[in-house]
Amino acid sequence: MKALIHEYLSLLRWQDILDILIVAYLFYRILLLIRGTRAVQMAAGLAVLILMYFVAGQLQLLTLHWLLGTFLSSIFLVVIIVFQDDIRRALIQMGKTPFIKARTEYSQIIEEIVKAVTALAEKKIGALIVIERGTGLREFIESGVPIEAKVTRDLLISIFQKESPLHDGAVIIREGRVAVAGAILPLSTNPKISSRLGTRHRAAIGISEVSDAVAIVVSEERGTISVALGGKITRDIEPSALRRLLLNILGFEEQNRWWRRRLFK
Repeated sequence: MKALIHEYLSLLRWQDILDILIVAYLFYRILLLIRGTRAVQMAAGLAVLILMYFVAGQLQLLTLHWLLGTFLSSIFLVVIIVFQDDIRRALIQMGKTPFIKARTEYSQIIEEIVKAVTALAEKKIGALIVIERGTGLREFIESGVPIEAKVTRDLLISIFQKESPLHDGAVIIREGRVAVAGAILPLSTNPKISSRLGTRHRAAIGISEVSDAVAIVVSEERGTISVALGGKITRDIEPSALRRLLLNILGFEEQNRWWRRRLFK
């Protein structure tokens, strides 16, 4: 066995190692991209069809094997059609220059979000704002009312006014724009969550449990700001800390600032 392993390693080129690493990284990025979206279910459906194809061949189910074979012969075309939105989003993300975008686009968006949240907190108007990151939130975006508008303080404040029919749902910000308002999010079922937390806070924690999104909550009762990330929520955050936190989460500041370690320890 050792001799066989040694012989295999001797035949392994540095190009082979590079090839394996690149393919592994691509699969990792694809999994991150589709995690938490309906694409996972569609991928599972395709996997079932492929499994059925091989099983039908082994059991000599000729008609079923022929039908599945005909379908799978166009698998690449099927994948492109089924996952066209995810592929387009992946190509867009690959083509972006993060360092240029950092200060020209998202810094202004973050500033508008912080201003809106601060104003809402001062007036004790409840709000829930979700910022999409690596994990697609399409299935939750589909539950809301399309907005597709520039992120501004006035727009966010108007959405969460009690007179607005969309104030009870969540605003989802996607690719630097307000994608939808009034979106329905999954509520966390974590038994360790304080019973004093309301629906907005549970929804913020819930979306952070199933994705890498960051959720910002304004308490209607206390007028405080909270942030949910990675299934954890940090309450009573000051606007200045919120600004730094968002910059850090989106990759525009050092990753291990002391205040972030304390917030999410």
